[in-house]
Amino acid sequence: MNEQGEILFQNIYHLVTMNDRGERLSGVDLLIQGNKIAKIGKDIDAPGAKLINASTSLVIPGLINTHHHLYQTLQRNIPAVQDAELFDWLKILYRVWQHLTPEAVRVSTLLGCGELLKTGCTTALDQYYVFPVGIDEDLIGIQVEAAREVGIRFHPTRGSMSRGESQGGLPPDSVVQDEETILKDCQRVIERHHDPAPFAMTQVAIAPCSPFSVSKDLLRRTVQLAREMGVLCHTHVAETEDENQYCLEVYGKRPLALMEEMGWLGEDISFAHGIHFRDEELDLLAQTKTAIAHCPTSNMRLGSGVARVPEMIRRGITVGLAVDGSASNDSSDMLGEMRNCLLMHRLNWGASAMTAQGALSLATRGGAKLLRRKEIGSLEVGKAADLAMIDLNRLEYTGSLSDPLAAVIFSGIDHTVNLTMVNGWIVVRDGQLLGVDETKLIEDGNRLSNEMLEKAGI
Repeated sequence: MNEQGEILFQNIYHLVTMNDRGERLSGVDLLIQGNKIAKIGKDIDAPGAKLINASTSLVIPGLINTHHHLYQTLQRNIPAVQDAELFDWLKILYRVWQHLTPEAVRVSTLLGCGELLKTGCTTALDQYYVFPVGIDEDLIGIQVEAAREVGIRFHPTRGSMSRGESQGGLPPDSVVQDEETILKDCQRVIERHHDPAPFAMTQVAIAPCSPFSVSKDLLRRTVQLAREMGVLCHTHVAETEDENQYCLEVYGKRPLALMEEMGWLGEDISFAHGIHFRDEELDLLAQTKTAIAHCPTSNMRLGSGVARVPEMIRRGITVGLAVDGSASNDSSDMLGEMRNCLLMHRLNWGASAMTAQGALSLATRGGAKLLRRKEIGSLEVGKAADLAMIDLNRLEYTGSLSDPLAAVIFSGIDHTVNLTMVNGWIVVRDGQLLGVDETKLIEDGNRLSNEMLEKAGI
């Protein structure tokens, strides 16, 4: 991986700043000094800087993925669940995930983060909640090290499941933990891995899996702990009608009302999916400034439904974009996620419901606001040097350059970017990861995937 220093992107064909004015610039230079953007303008003089010719390239802010399950990269496209909806999908795959090992956690994290980086993503939140019985290693710590190795800005979340099948929950008892163990380890993970400083490469959140896999008491105590320690909280809410029905039967109320009762509303809270909300529930999200991580590809893949994102935006709800887990997407393609987001909402609400600029806004400014990171999400002087560069001089973009930003969302056959920079480090160059051996990673991933499937009898 290259060392940080002075790097000058010269004569950029099209720079999308995503600043408050929505400026797009052409024929400008962008100077990186250390981990920050130092200058944007014409003919910048920077003796000694490394020069990068961007005369045929689109440069955008690094994309921000607000919800993932990286361990699932080893279980994509499994025939047994290709046509299943969420609850059945989970029941089958839990049989596989009970065979996760520390090596599988490391390799899957490298795989998912590598895909994200190669498609222009520079920051990722991951919800890890499967802790198989008998494994004592620091699995979140393994993820943190893997993310550092590949070079992504990382928001690991210490997830949890405490209600196994024997207690009326969905997951098997082999992957749940008792609640005192969960809370003690949440505190340990925050103390060991969370960096609250601006420009931090690792910031931790706490993320119980869902209302149907933890108790009310754990939800309440988790958010109390998070607020005491100054970290964010995240979970799945309103992903399917099955979840709504489960909460009505078990708790006598819909999922959002349950979360409200448990204290799970506010600027420090984000919910993945948020598909099945009523009007008054959207109003409550807006009033409390609670955020949504929108997962369009996964929602289509599982047939879960369409989140009311255009209406959320009109209400002022913070919405970030997310790829979700690789077993329900089945990729970690952030440029592709923007395309699917645009197409989904146009199909549902009409051609004006989502623009290319709007999709990019969700994937940049929306994600930064959800994560409460003021230093990322746009290309401005003083902000983090997180960006992606895409060469538009390709066959698939020919004829689309009247709007270079829209070109990479509407057009294209390959979402691999040419260069990704995170915190001033070049981590993808010429479409290849610099921090890891991709050939070995592919071999390790396929080997581990086969081993887990065989153990599960699938």
